[in-house]
Formats: sequence, structure tokens, C-alpha cells
Amino acid sequence: MLRRLYHTQPDSFAFTPANLEWAKGQISKYPAGRQASAIIPLLWRAQEQEGWLSRPAIEHVADMLGMAYIRALEVATFYFMFQLQPVGSVAHVQICGTTSCLICGAEDLIAVCKELIAPTPHTLSADGKFSWEEVECMGACANAPMAQIGKDYYEDLDAAKLRALITRFSSGEVPVPGPQNGRYAAEPAGGLTSLKEFESGRRQYNASAQLAVDIGDTVKRIDGTEVPLTTPWLGKAAVAAEKPKAAAKPKAASKAAEPVKLADAPVAAKKPKVLKAARKGKADDLKLIWGVGPKLEELCHTLGFFHFDQIAAWTADEVAWVDENLEGFKGRVSRDRWVAQARVLAAGGTAEEAERIGRGED
Repeated sequence: MLRRLYHTQPDSFAFTPANLEWAKGQISKYPAGRQASAIIPLLWRAQEQEGWLSRPAIEHVADMLGMAYIRALEVATFYFMFQLQPVGSVAHVQICGTTSCLICGAEDLIAVCKELIAPTPHTLSADGKFSWEEVECMGACANAPMAQIGKDYYEDLDAAKLRALITRFSSGEVPVPGPQNGRYAAEPAGGLTSLKEFESGRRQYNASAQLAVDIGDTVKRIDGTEVPLTTPWLGKAAVAAEKPKAAAKPKAASKAAEPVKLADAPVAAKKPKVLKAARKGKADDLKLIWGVGPKLEELCHTLGFFHFDQIAAWTADEVAWVDENLEGFKGRVSRDRWVAQARVLAAGGTAEEAERIGRGED
């Protein structure tokens, strides 16, 4: 499926103070130069805050992580959990339309969504409270047909039950997730036929439904005031941020957010030795380094790097400096293992050998 950014975009995006602290805690999991590894949790947090992923949000996250915008866009458009258009303010309804659910009545559920929400998927209802889409298998085949509403599964549905659920959500209720036909989990519809000795000791709801009830999550969007992210790798726990006032709104973000700097980075950035021009007027073809294209090669020349042996000699401190100063490509030196690649190429190795190193296949 072709996934494009929504045609109408907000002017800017910024994390709320609480969510910004959470994002910094996530980034701190990764060593210097590897902050891009936090791309999925940060995009997810941005979506939780706004309900969907806008272009300013994607670019803001990319700036925080020192990533080229296209890299962040690749992630956002690849994973279907990211909504690239506005969704209902109360809930986004995802109807499973794969084999088990289809033969058990998924088309009836889709008909209800078309009637009560909107005739087409990814379209807001008239009151803005709901949106819907058909999705592939969500792994609840024994409880078909089912739908994911917000973050939780509502199973063993039929048209009447889904209609009732949407009505209750619309009125402000949060129905208990899980089977909607009286089943505890995924046991036979007629009741347990084995392991009956465990029936008396079970909790009110099955594990996933019970957790949703206990923590009050379900359709609630994460706002940063939940249990704080602990950061034992920094030797301390993250401090819970104060809950923002209801009227408070995040300030407009600048065009490019400042990359998050880790206070306890393991190396101190140090600028490598540079050249004013290539030796004898002829630079090495830096594009032989896997991950380096014409634009990145030009940027290296601007910084004073023209030869494989220059890059091969970089220390960890110098790598940190270059990673920080590759505007639009921050972190690429570490991620693609430039130094190891350059050593091979400086010694007369092939581009194929360098690529295997860059891909981590050596």
C-alpha cells in the first residue's frame, strides 16, 4: 500500500515538557553516534501526543536524533502502526479483515464502521470522535471477528456488539476489552473442557484485559505523566515530570530542533586533522565507503576530509566530532563503521569488502 503524508499539515511540532524528558531518557539508552536507534519509540510518543504523525513531528524527531529527514520518513511510512493522517479524538478502530475474521463476520463489522463513522477508511466521523480502517491479521483468530480500538482488542464481536461499543465510547465510557460474548479468554465457547482446576483461582478478567483495567490505559493517550522511565544505565532513575496544565500547549518548534546531547557521553569530541585541499589535487573516491553518496562526499570535502587514510586514522574522540558535525547526516560515521571501511580501502581493498563491513557482515 502506498502511504503518503497527509495533505494538510500543522505549522510545527514540539514535545510537551513531560514527553521531552521521556524522549531524552529513551535516547540515553544508546551510545554516542547510535541515537537513531530511538527513532521508533520517539515517533510513537509523538503520535501518542498528537494522535497521528505529522511531517513537522517526524522532522522534529529526526532533528533530535541527528538523522536525515528521509531516514525518519522511511520508518514512519513503513510501519502501519504509525498513522499519517488525523484519527478520531476518542478512538481509531481497526477491523481485522484476514481469513478467520472474514469468515466469521468481519464484513458486518466494516459495515457498522461505514455507517457509524465514515463511508471510507482513514476518514474522521462527523463529530471527529472516530476513524477506522481494515487491517491484516492481529493474531486473535480464536476470538474472531475482532477489532483493535485504541490500544486494546475487543473480541468475539458481531455487528450489534460493535455498534454498542462505539455508542459507549462516544458517551465517554471505556468498555472492558477482551471477549465480548462471555468467554474469559480463548477457551471453547461452551466452556472449559480441561484444566478446570484453574478456573476457580483466576482473576476477574484474562491477563491482558485485567492489565488494561488496572492501569486505565486502553484509549487513553500517553502524556508523559505515567510511571517514569527508569534509566539504570545512567546510574539513576528518571524523575517524573510534573503533569502539564490542561490549558498548556507546547511552544512552536523551531525549524530544526537541537540534537539531544548526552551528558555522560563516553568520549569527548575532538576535531581531526584536516586538509585545505586534496593531495596532488586528486581526492579519493569517498563514495566507495558504503553509505556515502555524492552529497555526503561533498560535505566531507567541505570539512577537510579527502582521503581514506585520513578517515582510517580517526580516534573515537574524532569520530564523535565528525558524527556531530555532519549536518543532515549526524551519526553516520559510527553507524556505517567508516573507520573500518576506510582502513580496508586505504589498503587497496574493494568496495564490496567495505560494504560488508558497513553492513556489519564482516
